[in-house]
Amino acid sequence: MIHPLIESFIGLASGLAVGAGFVAFLTVLGIIPRLVQLSKSAKYTRLYELCVVLGVLLGTLLSFDDIPVSLPLIILAIWGGFHGVFIGMLAAALTEVLNVFPILARRVGMEKSLLWFLMAIVLGKILGSLFQWTIFVN
Repeated sequence: MIHPLIESFIGLASGLAVGAGFVAFLTVLGIIPRLVQLSKSAKYTRLYELCVVLGVLLGTLLSFDDIPVSLPLIILAIWGGFHGVFIGMLAAALTEVLNVFPILARRVGMEKSLLWFLMAIVLGKILGSLFQWTIFVN
């Protein structure tokens, strides 16, 4: 069994990586400000912020808990539509994502370590996937 301290470190590192990616998605790519601009709904900025925070919290809760969700088909279709819109915006923004790491490295002062930073992310994803598939999947 893995030591709880190592598990805590892996969980914290994973959370930081996902959180950083989400923040980069929202800020660097400017998805939400662009949607506000296109829909001319700047007066609902607080509502957008609340929806993002509640969406993240609800998604986290549903990811970590075994809560059975039994909803009518129409609500599931709307929920699926929201997922589709999010995935579509994410896919459309993928070309922009490549600029996140150089900007981050420049701001933090790690320009010369960018290759090591990217390799750490790639190897971490590979090792995490192998760990999950060898330990948790029968």
